[in-house]
Amino acid sequence: MINEVIKRNGITYGVMIGITSALFTATIYAIDLNLFTAWWMGLIGLAINVTISIILLSKTKKALNGVFTFKEAFTTYFIAAVIGILISTSFNIILFNVIDPGAKDTLSEIMIKYTVNMMQKFGAPASSINEAIAKMKVSNPYSTIELLKGSAFAIVISSIFGLIFAAFFKSKSTQE
Repeated sequence: MINEVIKRNGITYGVMIGITSALFTATIYAIDLNLFTAWWMGLIGLAINVTISIILLSKTKKALNGVFTFKEAFTTYFIAAVIGILISTSFNIILFNVIDPGAKDTLSEIMIKYTVNMMQKFGAPASSINEAIAKMKVSNPYSTIELLKGSAFAIVISSIFGLIFAAFFKSKSTQE
């Protein structure tokens, strides 16, 4: 049975993470699709999620009077991460497959140009660049299936972050 504080905080902060992520995506979409390839935008998104996660775990530990096992810390984070990822993925599916399906094609073109420029900067041979372009033209990273696959991958990566956060936020053993 999951503690009510853990469940409530996980759900509340998960919704917060999901809405923040959706707003972040919507802002990038509204300003300039080219920002989807900016590495620093990814860092900003990661920093926002890490900040919310730290606040979540700090407040949950405080609500539990400082008694926070590794399992409880991980469970709290995992609930929030999964809910946040599902909300964000749902928003992306609606945005790129219902509201503006044409944005998928534009983003694909932007990603191809970005990839070609990066490969050229690193001195990749033309055959490798052409092969990468051909693969990218076949794939559709913003299709519902690919977004769902991406969310599964995001849950795995989030679990790794969750293990690290849980180790940091768990209560210190009283047997030391």
